[in-house]
Amino acid sequence: MRLAFLGSGAFGLPTIERLHAEHELCAVVTQPDRPAGRKRVPTATPIGKWAEAHVPGTPLMKPEDVNAHQPREMLRHLGADAWVIIAFGQKLSPELLDGVFAINLHASLLPRWRGAAPIHRAIEAGDNTTGNSVITIADRMDAGSVLASSERAIEPHHTTGELHDLLASDGPEVILRVLNDHAKGEVRYEEQDESLVTRARKMTKQEGTLDFSLNARLCRCRIHAFNPWPSVTVMHRDALLKLHRAIESQEATAKPVGTLVDAGHGLIACAAGTCLQLLEVQPANKPPMLWDAYANGRGLQAGERLEPMS
Repeated sequence: MRLAFLGSGAFGLPTIERLHAEHELCAVVTQPDRPAGRKRVPTATPIGKWAEAHVPGTPLMKPEDVNAHQPREMLRHLGADAWVIIAFGQKLSPELLDGVFAINLHASLLPRWRGAAPIHRAIEAGDNTTGNSVITIADRMDAGSVLASSERAIEPHHTTGELHDLLASDGPEVILRVLNDHAKGEVRYEEQDESLVTRARKMTKQEGTLDFSLNARLCRCRIHAFNPWPSVTVMHRDALLKLHRAIESQEATAKPVGTLVDAGHGLIACAAGTCLQLLEVQPANKPPMLWDAYANGRGLQAGERLEPMS
């Protein structure tokens, strides 16, 4: 099958690799190179880098607007049997998609978590299950018909970075399932239940703080949801401290929220008498470290407080 792949982020890498192995990539379309790093060097997207390294003879397009006349005509004249779209970053117009079998991989079990940050929001909300949905392209974000899905449990230790990679690794199978159904004329279209829609709004740096007046479970969910970005940051001894990993403790406490109940083990008081155990933190201008290294190096004592950023 001749396929056009439209994607930018690393989430699509396992799928484009598998499609290249089993089908013909007739074009790869990605976002233009953008300045990155301290020196603001123009840098290709993860998909762009992969295409340059692995399919140098395949047309690689980097349009500012894929809906503009020239890229639109180039794409439509390729004669692809299907378009696979994963984390592309541009909205596709009806004119571009007219008569095209185009499918999109989205990292949630739609209609739950439509939007830009489905993995973050699923962990933040304490969901036990998530997955991928393969959908058609609709005028409203992530509102297309569901063609197939895959499920994965969200474990208490999962961070957004880890779950992102696991869901990305699940992508090829569910995409190939839909492409095989398309080749046989057996694609099934299931409309989403609009009454069940939840929104996965885009992450902001300002969200990266924590109020320990939440219970320990919700504190843990928030810490893991915002790892690796924007990271949950609190104040300790008038300095910034990022919290990267934590687990809920069986300990109970009557201490005020935000108080270190056991400094050596990283137990901190949360709402409703619950305790959170901090496992990995990162002081300002330092690499991430285990809690015991942080506590021992600073001689922490029970009764000290971790405060939300103001």
